[in-house]
Amino acid sequence: MGKRKKSSRKPTGPKRREPLDTTFTCLFCHHDNSVTVRMDRKEGVAQLFCKVCDQRYQSKVNHLTEPIDIYSEWIDAADAAEKDATTVSRRPIASSSKAQPAVTFGSDEE
Repeated sequence: MGKRKKSSRKPTGPKRREPLDTTFTCLFCHHDNSVTVRMDRKEGVAQLFCKVCDQRYQSKVNHLTEPIDIYSEWIDAADAAEKDATTVSRRPIASSSKAQPAVTFGSDEE
């Protein structure tokens, strides 16, 4: 038994692309489909906001930018802000005097 010839197969149509998401999960309140992105390409600005906790983010856009790109930038900006906040809180507090007193654990006088 042989294979079917390629010429007898009908050509398939173009593959369908699934549309990208336009609503996302909020990083702060964790509600699904609560974050939406509005893009104004004429002004070159995109605004992202959560309907539940009212978190907002704004970014510049170009003709190739999609809503998922703005959401990814928001995630990166939130991670950078959190990392910056943790490094600031962990800095040692500088003392006002530069000389440190000597610590003694007993007296030599008897």
